[in-house]
Amino acid sequence: MIRTQVSLDKQEYTLAKKEAKALGISVAEFVRRAVRDRLPICKEPPWMRYAGMVESGDPHSSASIDEIVYGSKD
Repeated sequence: MIRTQVSLDKQEYTLAKKEAKALGISVAEFVRRAVRDRLPICKEPPWMRYAGMVESGDPHSSASIDEIVYGSKD
């Protein structure tokens, strides 16, 4: 790991510290996660960020995912 220094204004630091505390992590880990989240280089496809974010209400929807995503084949 490479150590670096980042300057934040008072409001940014206060908000970052509050979010880190809510997540139960250090400010440094919060910043690492924020940077990691914005980097284009990742091991998973970009669309995977959205996996699981949409609910159909049908517990069996995974069996007919194409129809849900693309619509029925009329």
